[in-house]
Amino acid sequence: MLEMIVNPRNTEGGEWKMFFVGLIYASLSLLLVKLFFAGDPVLSKFSGMIVVTFCVMFSLPYFYYIIKREEVEDEEVEGFFGVLKAHSDAIYAFMWLFLGFIVAFSFLNILLQDSNLFNAQVETYCIINNPGNIENCIYKSSFIGNTIGVTGDSTNAGRFLSILENNVYVMIFTLIFSLIFGAGAIFILAWNASVIAAAIGIFTEYHIAEIPIGIARYMIHGFPEIAAYFITALAGGIFGVGAIRNGIRNRRFLRIVENTFILLFIAIIVLIIAAIIEVYFTPTLFG
Repeated sequence: MLEMIVNPRNTEGGEWKMFFVGLIYASLSLLLVKLFFAGDPVLSKFSGMIVVTFCVMFSLPYFYYIIKREEVEDEEVEGFFGVLKAHSDAIYAFMWLFLGFIVAFSFLNILLQDSNLFNAQVETYCIINNPGNIENCIYKSSFIGNTIGVTGDSTNAGRFLSILENNVYVMIFTLIFSLIFGAGAIFILAWNASVIAAAIGIFTEYHIAEIPIGIARYMIHGFPEIAAYFITALAGGIFGVGAIRNGIRNRRFLRIVENTFILLFIAIIVLIIAAIIEVYFTPTLFG
C-alpha cells in the first residue's frame, strides 16, 4: 500500500524528491521499531538490524524501478563519458535517498534517546575505531555513558590502506548482492547510512543542534564513498537485468558487460578519492 502512495514514477525528472522519500522511509523504520519492538526483551536486542530491514523493505520498489530503467538506457550507450552521463540521474537519485536516510536516522536517533535502536551500529563503530576496548567504547558512546570521542592511533598511510581495504571489501559485497538480486544492494547501503548516523550521534555527543556539523563531518568523504557503492550496485543490477532481458549471446549484452566494467572502474577511482579525503582532509577540518 505504501509503495502505491509514494510511487517511484513520481520522482522521474526530479531526483531531489528522493531526499523526502528517504526521510519518510527512515523515519517510519525507526518509529515502527520503537513502537513495536522496544519493549520486547528479545527482539529489542536486534533493533539496529530490524531498523535497517524495514528501511530496505520500504525502499525496494524504488531501487528496482531505477535499475530496470537504467538497464534499458545502458543498451544504447557506450564509452566512458557516455556511460557516466547516461547513469548520472540514477546516481543523483540514490545519493538524495541516502542523504534522506542520514538526516532522518540522525535526528530521530538523538530525539528518541533509545540506545537499542542503533545498538549494532554503535558496536560496529567501536570495532572500527577502538578495537582494543570495544565494551568500554560502547558504554562511552551510549546515551548513558556521557559520550567522548574515540580515535585511532595509526599513521595516515596505515589508515589510508585500512580504510581503502574496508571500502573495497564493502564494494565487493555490494556487487555480489546486486548480482544475486538486482535491488539487494540496498541492504548494504541502508546499513551504511545507519552506521554513519550512529557515528554522527557519537561525534555530536547526542546534541541535536550539532547534527549539521556532524553530517558535514562524515559526508565530506561519505558522499564520494557512498556514490562508489551506488555505482557498484547500479553496475551489478544492470548486468543481472541485462542478462535476463537479452541473453548472454546477444550483442546488446556485450555492450552491457563493457559498460558494467566502466562503472566498476569509476567506482574504484571514486573510492580512492574518498579514502584520501577521509584520511588527509577531514581530520584537518574537524579534528
